[in-house]
This record gives sequence, structure tokens and C-alpha cells, in this order.
Amino acid sequence: MDLAKYRTIFIEESTEHFAEISRALLDLEKDPASSDAIDTVFRMAHSIKGMAASLDYAPITELAHRLEDRMQEARDAGRVPDGDSLSLLFQGLTTLEGMVDAVKEEEAPQSAPPALLTALSAPAQRSNPPQPSEPAPPAPAEVTRSAAREPAPRVAVEGATEVTAPRPPPTVRVRTETLDRFLSTVGEVILNTSQVRTSASAFDTKRDSALGEGLDRMDRVVGELQRRALELRTTQLLRIVEPLPRAAREIAEQAGKKVEVEIEGAELEIDRSILDRLSDPLVHLLRNAVDHGIEIPEARRAAGKPEVGRIAIAARREKDNIHISVRDDGAGLDLAGVLARAVEAGVLHQDLAEDLPPDAIAALVFEPGLSTAHSVSEISGRGVGMDAVRVTIESLGGSIELVSERGEGTVTSLVVPITAAVQRVLMLGLAEEIVALPISKVERILEVRAEQIERSGAEAFVLIDDELIPVIDLAERVGIASERGEGPVSLVLTEIRGDRVALASQRIVGQQQIYVKPLPELLSGLRSLAGLTILGDGRPMFLLDPNQIA
Repeated sequence: MDLAKYRTIFIEESTEHFAEISRALLDLEKDPASSDAIDTVFRMAHSIKGMAASLDYAPITELAHRLEDRMQEARDAGRVPDGDSLSLLFQGLTTLEGMVDAVKEEEAPQSAPPALLTALSAPAQRSNPPQPSEPAPPAPAEVTRSAAREPAPRVAVEGATEVTAPRPPPTVRVRTETLDRFLSTVGEVILNTSQVRTSASAFDTKRDSALGEGLDRMDRVVGELQRRALELRTTQLLRIVEPLPRAAREIAEQAGKKVEVEIEGAELEIDRSILDRLSDPLVHLLRNAVDHGIEIPEARRAAGKPEVGRIAIAARREKDNIHISVRDDGAGLDLAGVLARAVEAGVLHQDLAEDLPPDAIAALVFEPGLSTAHSVSEISGRGVGMDAVRVTIESLGGSIELVSERGEGTVTSLVVPITAAVQRVLMLGLAEEIVALPISKVERILEVRAEQIERSGAEAFVLIDDELIPVIDLAERVGIASERGEGPVSLVLTEIRGDRVALASQRIVGQQQIYVKPLPELLSGLRSLAGLTILGDGRPMFLLDPNQIA
């Protein structure tokens, strides 16, 4: 019998069960007597044991069975024993996850460490063995089929007859590769529709009413297809923020600290391609909050704070962007220490350091190689984390800033677009080429005379609102040959890492909503290019990343 398809079901369902167990264990850490959490861990371990047994994964079956036994003892006692018992359960969960990862790589899972199995069995053998009448869980394939046959639950309502509870909406699993191919095809349909509309503009659609009506219907249908495709591309933030409380607990345990993580706005949805790249930056920020921010319990008591540090991760939507903040109530940044390290590392000249405002000093933590840790540890201290965070966020078309108050804590704020596939852009003409900038990055468009731009060597500046703003020649930056004329110059004001910059182009072409295609591999090394699209006349148009241009 080919077990490949059953293995896939086992991996998917086990991963879902692990998330349930993780949530339940975190609840038990707050309330060791939570019967709901105890039951959840018991049921999930029981299900994993049954599925693993049906596929002959003996090591997984054994460890899941030990966890199940442990939770049965907790059920009998009415609570999970305090202290090391909970750490033991977390260790068992981590080991199980590693075993399933081995199955994912088509390898045989290794046996759990004997010390872990012994520790899980250390208390007296449970007095209530599994009831023989309890049916064994079905094989993975049977789980999927039986779920479809299971009748809807019935709920008793006081003073009324029994009613049927509504079923959850049906779902279907789709391979990621299949979904990506479908979304790519939808993008091609959108681009081809634009080309058809451009070609049809040569005809008099008012006189040929059938052609005009057909084009209008096509636009409506393609617009609906685009909206549905974007819904498929989006995924809840929950997918990447759900593991963070457990990760914080493990990091705090290594550092001898206590933390509690609160999450708000996890139900918001964002483009999956952006979400996948957000995970690492959020883990970096979490590790920094625990290692650099939250103090040890003794220091927090001395400062009049609770022993348990608090980290709040909150997300909210504003127009076409998602704002995510990571806030801790720790010690805050030592700005004097950051400044000293920046001067020592050569990031900042001593003469400039004296007059630097606090927000500019805090922004220095994003410089490559600059770390605020006093020593290198397994958690942090090599000066690569915050730089990597900034590069990743800016490559997504977003921005990041950090605010810290000594003794009160630190807030790191991320802003990222909701979708990377469809964007409204400002089109700019450079010689014979047309390039695009995300309209969300544009503060203002203005036209100035060429003589208003002051030049000093290779630098150029323009005075706008009594502020001297650097001017960047877009054509020169992207390698397009263009003659500098004496006529008016179009400037696009944007903000890059907190500074206002004017991008100079020869003409403003207009605005348009485009479907952004990824760059071909040949151009993937050009960081100033964020993607491309095909115009109605068949010409390619590149989307520029202002952060990389500047």
C-alpha cells in the first residue's frame, strides 16, 4: 500500500495538533488547573498517537503515549504539577515536532531521548489505564472521510426543542505549488486583459456597441477574478504570530527570565508572500525584547515592576498597510551605550555624535555589525539581527522604526503592504523608458525649474518648504542614459528611512493599478528593482524600490 498520501495527511494534521498543544500548555502555565487545557493536550496527544501507530511510526507513538499518560494523571489530580512538569511537557512537544519534521523529510523518526521518556514516566504509573472500550483513533485517511459523515452537533436550549448547531464552512486542502500556479495564471489574465483593452482603443467602441459591451463585461469578470485571487493569496497573521509566545518562553528560560506575550490583531489577513518573509523579523524582534529588553526577576522587583515581563504584539490595518508593533516593558535602550558603540565601530564620527537626537541614536541599532549586547550568546549579540530585519522589511516595500525610553521599554513598529501582487503605482518617464513607484511611497509631486536645483560636486539639492532636500536623478541611478535639459524637472517627494528625498524624472506619465510579477532570475540581483509588469502595448515596466535607489 502506498502510504505517501497518508503521510501527507499525518504531517498536516499533526502540525495542527502541535499548535493546539502549544496554546494549551501556555494556558496551563497561567492556570495549572485549567481542565479545558488539560483535556486539549490529552486529546491531541491521543490523536497523534493513533495516527502514528497506523503508519508504524513507533518512536512517535511511544512519546505521544507517554504525554497522554502524563495528561491522564493531570486529569485525575485536577491540575498539572507546578514547576518542572510543565517544562517537561514543552520538551516532549518540541521532540515530537522534530520527529514529524523527520517524517516530512522522508526520514525515519529517531527515538526520543531515554531521559525524556523516563522523566515522563517518573511519577507513579497512572492508576487509571486506558479504558479497553475506548475505540482506537482511525487511520489518517479515515479521519478525513469520517469528518464528512459526522452529523452536526446538537445543542439543547432551555425552554426550546433541541436545535442543530451550524456546521463550520467546508474547507479543502490545496498544495501550495498548485495555488501559486493558479495565482500566476490569474496575473497573466489581468495583464492580457489590459493589452486587449489598449488594442481595442484603436477602434471606435461607441459605434461598435457589441465590442464595447463585451469589453465592459470582460473588465467586470476579470475584476471579480482578481478580487477572488487576492482573497486566496491572503492568510491570517495568526499563522506566524501563534508560535511566538512559546518561543518567548523558551528564550526566557535560557536567559533566566519570565515573560508573558500578548497578541492582538492576529485575525488580520495579509498576502502570503509577505507573511512568509515576516516570520524571521518578528522572531528577531521577540528575541531582542527578551534578551535586551526584559530584565531578570530580581532587577524588575528592584525597579518596582512585576517579576514577569510583558511583551505585546499588536497589529492593525490602515488603508492598504498593516502596522505591527512589538512592545516590551523592559529596561529600554541605553542610548549612551549605543552611541559609544557606534563611534567605536566606525558607524558614526565622534564630532557628529554630540548633537545627535535620541530618535537618530535609537535608529543606529539597525546599522550592520552594531549590537547592544555586552557579550555573544546563543540568543543574540553578533549585530546581524536588526540589520537583517530592516533589509527584509524594506524589501517588502515597508518601513521600520524604533522608539525607546530608558526604564520604560522599547517599541518597534513595522509597516508592510497588505498585498504585493496588485499595487497602485505612479508611472515616471525616463528617456524612452517608463518606470513605476508605489503610490503609497509618494508624499508629493511638484515641478521645478532646472536652475532651482543646486549642485555641489556629485550632490544635488532643492529648497522645498524652507528645507534643503537631496535630489536623486532616477535615470542616472537605474542606468538609463538621458540628457539633462534646461526645461522643468518633475520631482517626486518620498521618505526614505526617516529622511525626505526628491526623486527627479523627466515626466510624469500617470497612475495605474498593476499586477506585479516577480523578476526573472537573471535580474534578481538588482536590488533597486522590486518587480515588473507588462504594459498594454506589450512593453515591460519595472517597479522601483525607493529604499534601494537611495
